[in-house]
Amino acid sequence: MSLTTKQIEQLAQLARLALPGDAVNTMRSHLDSIFSLIAQMQAVDTTGIAPMSHPQELAARLREDVVTETDRRAAFQVVAPQAEAGLYLVPKVIE
Repeated sequence: MSLTTKQIEQLAQLARLALPGDAVNTMRSHLDSIFSLIAQMQAVDTTGIAPMSHPQELAARLREDVVTETDRRAAFQVVAPQAEAGLYLVPKVIE
């Protein structure tokens, strides 16, 4: 698939890109190479190949779900400007 200069200019306008005259040809050659690569990849026969979530067979490293932090709630409540029944009291901001 090859794009015309008019199509490149239209894409640039839709993307709100300012392309000077010489940049249009450069952009067209870059997009043509991308479309060529896509065509090559689509030509590969992938029947019988299962989709993969990752290109390598990696196992997810899992760890035990254990608490590693100590409970410091009481210490935080002591230094809070206002606290009541385990809650922090803040000024009312919405009437």
